[in-house]
Amino acid sequence: MQKNSKRTIVVEPYNPKWKEEFLKIKAMLIPYIGDMIIDIVHVGSTSVEGLAAKPIIDFNIIIDSYEVFPLLEKELKKLGYNHDGDGGIKGRERFRRSFKDEFMNYHMYVCPKGSTEHLRQLAFRDYLRKNKKVTTEYAKLKMHLAEQYPHDIDNYIKGKSNFIEGIVRKASVQMWLS
Repeated sequence: MQKNSKRTIVVEPYNPKWKEEFLKIKAMLIPYIGDMIIDIVHVGSTSVEGLAAKPIIDFNIIIDSYEVFPLLEKELKKLGYNHDGDGGIKGRERFRRSFKDEFMNYHMYVCPKGSTEHLRQLAFRDYLRKNKKVTTEYAKLKMHLAEQYPHDIDNYIKGKSNFIEGIVRKASVQMWLS
């Protein structure tokens, strides 16, 4: 991660276009990789209706297991996506575009089904979708952090981490109790 980046961290009010944009990206990828994967899942703040977010679509391509990964990586490479390691997060492989396309910015990850990171992201997303008050609190925190650290992505992320982990714990308890 880069401190004091020249890019400004921008958090925007929720935009329904984000869901549409994700669906377009998914539709573009499915013909090429659909037979190798389980699903493509919209995660991250842009997947939560009403949540302010950086206008970047985050999504996970779900595979059955890492046995499929070499074939998927090869196909994604043909499409212009380069594997960029796990970014320090086990069970989530990051891919970067080597080209500019017609879609808004997006981050693409590959996760095996049942991976801790994917389940964590789903728990967080689903909790926010069901708890509008918490969604509003999180939006306020993100906007405050973007103002406080407009060029410091590390501190922006660090500032969100306790909130996120608290929600993941609550969501995990709720899932366990149900």
